Amino acid sequence: MNNIEIDLHKALKKYFGFDEFKGLQEGVIKSIIEGNDTFVIMPTGGGKSLCYQLPALVKEGTAIVVSPLIALMKNQVDAIRGISAEFGIAHVLNSSLNKTEVTQVKNDIEKGITKLLYVAPESLIKEEYVDFLKDQNISFVAIDEAHCISEWGHDFRPEYRNLRTIIEKIDNVPIIGLTATATQKVQEDILKTLGMSDANTFKASFNRPNLFYEVRPKTTNVNSDIIRFINQHLGKSGIIYCLSRKKVEDIAQLLQVNGIKAVPYHAGLDAKTRAKHQDMFLMEDVDVVVATIAFGMGIDKPDVRFVIHHDIPKSLESYYQETGRAGRDGGEGYCLAYYSYKDIEKLEKFLSGKPVAEQEIGNALLQEVVGYAETSMSRRKYLLHYFGEEFDEANGLGADMDDNVRNPKKKFEAQNELKKLLEVVRDTTQKYKAKELVNTLMGKVNALLKSHKTNEQSFFGCGKDKDKYYWTALIRQALVAGYLKKEIEQYGVIKITEKGLDFINKPASFMMTEDHKYNETNDAAIVASAKGGGGVADELLLKMLKDLQKSVAKKNGVPPYAVFQEPSLEDMALKYPITMDELKNIFGVGEGKARKFGKPFVELIARYVEENDVIRPDDFIVKSTGESSALKLFIIQNTDRKIPLVDIAKSKGLEFHELIMEMQRIVYSGTKINIDYCINEMLDEDQQEEIFEYFMESDNDRIQDAIDEFDGEYEEEELRLMRIKFISEVAN
Repeated sequence: MNNIEIDLHKALKKYFGFDEFKGLQEGVIKSIIEGNDTFVIMPTGGGKSLCYQLPALVKEGTAIVVSPLIALMKNQVDAIRGISAEFGIAHVLNSSLNKTEVTQVKNDIEKGITKLLYVAPESLIKEEYVDFLKDQNISFVAIDEAHCISEWGHDFRPEYRNLRTIIEKIDNVPIIGLTATATQKVQEDILKTLGMSDANTFKASFNRPNLFYEVRPKTTNVNSDIIRFINQHLGKSGIIYCLSRKKVEDIAQLLQVNGIKAVPYHAGLDAKTRAKHQDMFLMEDVDVVVATIAFGMGIDKPDVRFVIHHDIPKSLESYYQETGRAGRDGGEGYCLAYYSYKDIEKLEKFLSGKPVAEQEIGNALLQEVVGYAETSMSRRKYLLHYFGEEFDEANGLGADMDDNVRNPKKKFEAQNELKKLLEVVRDTTQKYKAKELVNTLMGKVNALLKSHKTNEQSFFGCGKDKDKYYWTALIRQALVAGYLKKEIEQYGVIKITEKGLDFINKPASFMMTEDHKYNETNDAAIVASAKGGGGVADELLLKMLKDLQKSVAKKNGVPPYAVFQEPSLEDMALKYPITMDELKNIFGVGEGKARKFGKPFVELIARYVEENDVIRPDDFIVKSTGESSALKLFIIQNTDRKIPLVDIAKSKGLEFHELIMEMQRIVYSGTKINIDYCINEMLDEDQQEEIFEYFMESDNDRIQDAIDEFDGEYEEEELRLMRIKFISEVAN
């Protein structure tokens, strides 16, 4: 062991009390101490901060740490002060300080007391600070969250772009860039922008083998599914991420009403409340924090046991970083995300107001999220491939830790189709993104394909025997398998690899799995499959309930789904309600529906429970916050007053489609709504009659089936409103 190693181990023990370095830490620290530019990609929980803290403590001078996260700065400064007798060993320099405090910081730096100075990029660009730091002994500059430099990073900050210029003004010192998430594209951006292409690069594995990944379809009963999940992990710490502040407040309130110790956290709360809620979580006075992505940055709680995404995030980097807050101690970490393509469309809508370049980047990142959610291959392999890392799904650590691997879908031989796909990529001169390749294979003309005369080629339409879902799935799996790759400069353009060219010449077996299809996720049709990790419906009782549903429907002259929808029957077969009050707590069953059709159902269930000695769960009844009943009353009163639906939605801050969903919930739970005044403006009598007859004769109420039946003759909105009218008049 040479001197530097001995000194480093002594310093590690002296300052941090550890005997050994973790992972790549020692190599990174040596690189910094030797004065080299250094680039570190190390996942959350890998010990990034120690990589610059230890060199700062042992080197002469003050190290500047640039970070956008106020909470992280405060936590780290407190921690460093805790290992030294000198209060001034670490300081923050940002807008929160008054003049006296700034003077104190400057004095401590001049005296050589301060080893670590944490600054926000906005503070570093202030001329007075640059002028002051120019005259000080600076050991190096560490740039944390370095992905903020890249427009392709998930948290781009324009002020990060100028850091190189500012650092040069202060001193010609080594730079260390650190990030927990960076794709190949982002890594190149960071090195280029910081002017450190010769940096020593240290890249740790992105694999977190102790994390279990699951994606469930996001349906109308997502809230009860979340409550059920938390009740199965009682007393464990968890984070629920939502995209909007309103949703954070709603979910936190719902959990509290259902006896779960939870608090909200978002930027709309004042600093005092945010700090209080954060501390309550750290001190375990509450189990769950419901938060926007503003939460968790720099929060070092090692025993977070689950991370739930109520809304799918905007990029896989965000998803990786947020799920990375689970199981940092190496223990259990469950990562559950709810996915609906409608959420993706909502995010696309948000992007539409942004500059074109930003839209393109945002949409490309969103499509990666769609790929992850819809894929049926190993999610771990998919995620690691996104970060440029190969994963051995047979022997790799954590190989069975995801829902797709535990419940594999059937595989199909796709040798010929893969060859066809690779030839199309090659023969279109590798200039298209996935969407254009799918259109080429299926023979669908658009302006871009026309401009390149692709529609005139012999291979155009050579894959029309398969649907777009098939080809999209095959493209994703061919990328992960290394037959195709995404161009880094023009991100999203798909190129063929050497391996792909070899396959064309010597095709071999290629087994593919079809993607999951998440259609109509806001309709009740697939609620049942959302119960993945929760309870499982009693199959025998379910069959009996379906038979009863049919006979009650026949007796009343209505379609079976107008009595109770299938998800309601599944919920009954899970919770065994034996009184009318209990029946009202079943998904999609309100007072009106229970009164009209409920009696024979609870009688059947009561008999079944007695005859089979069933032990009924008493913890599955989800209490409502009462907000939904206030909204329900508001909608009923305003439709009675014939207020235009657009105005009703606006006055409650709802999107129009959200209002329609609320109205669907109301009529499906057994309450009438009269929206004739609105429908009469859209459709004439004959059109209404035609749609009404369709719903009366159809064996299901799926909107997609209705759209297909009428072949685009009616808008989705018109069909949904007619379905509300139909259920209201026929079933309630």
